[in-house]
Parts: sequence; structure tokens; C-alpha cells
Amino acid sequence: MTEECIIRRAEVEDAMALAALKQQTFRETFVDGAMDMGYSPENLAIFEERSYGIENVSAELSDPKRAQWIAQAPDGSLAGYAHVGPCKLPHPEAGPEQGELYQIYIAERWQGHGLGRDLLNAAFSWLGDTMPGPIWLGVFSGNIKAQAVYAARGFVKVGEYEFMVGDHRDHEFILRLD
Repeated sequence: MTEECIIRRAEVEDAMALAALKQQTFRETFVDGAMDMGYSPENLAIFEERSYGIENVSAELSDPKRAQWIAQAPDGSLAGYAHVGPCKLPHPEAGPEQGELYQIYIAERWQGHGLGRDLLNAAFSWLGDTMPGPIWLGVFSGNIKAQAVYAARGFVKVGEYEFMVGDHRDHEFILRLD
């Protein structure tokens, strides 16, 4: 674990800060960063409300079938998170009894501190205890860096699908770790 941040399980009380972090890191990655996807303001607004609205994040944190971990900085701010739960990917061998990594993001200023590794370790340990079997994830087809991280952990590409941001379609790969 990194000495700068504490990795801990997120709680319902974290919903507001976690929702803000989710929106911030998504924008850093896919709107303001090198992978600018060109989302229209309308599509981005629809996606952010559905995915990162306080009500949605609170419901996710209250769901016993899901778990989220956060990296909390010494000043109490959030630096990153990982979110896992029952697999919902569109693959014929996937099912809700198996686990899926829904999201993992690290705020730009905290990247390179080992937080991604620590968050993945916590999330995958929980999935191994809670939903034994393969672990699934979806990753943007153009996110070569993330694909390399997952390949180094043993994930293999087993399919493709379209991830919707409003009515914008992102080409995604489905990866699995047996």
C-alpha cells in the first residue's frame, strides 16, 4: 500500500465525494485528456447524471452485491477508486454470479503512486471471496495503457461491445481473468 493514501472500503457517507471524484476522473480521462472522445455536452450530461449522480452513487454504495474502494489522501480528499460487482457485460459466458470490475480511476495528480495496483488488489480480493470464478471487465479499445495493465495481470480479450455515453457509442473490449 502507498504511504501517501489509505485504501479503504467506501461507505454511504462517501457518496458525495465519490460522485465528484467519479465525474472528475472520467472527464480527465475521456473529455479533457489525451483520449478526448468528443462527447457532445448533451451526451456527457446524460451519462454523468445516470452514472455519477449522488442518488446513483448512494444506491451503489448501499447495494450489498457491489463494493467500492477509495484511496483517501492525508487531507481527506479522494485520490482514486475501484468499483466491482456482479458481471453485466454482454458476453455469452458471463453471468451475474461472476464478478466484474466496473471502474477504476485515479485522479491525474495521484497517478504513478501505486494506487491503481492497491485498489485492484483490494477489489479482486473481494471478488475472489464473494464471487469465485472469472473476473470480467470492459475497457475502451483505445486505452492501450489500461489494456497493458490488465494483460500483465493475466486478463485476455474475449469479446467486444459498445459502451453508451448518452447516444454516443464507444468501442470497448471485454476482458476476462480465469
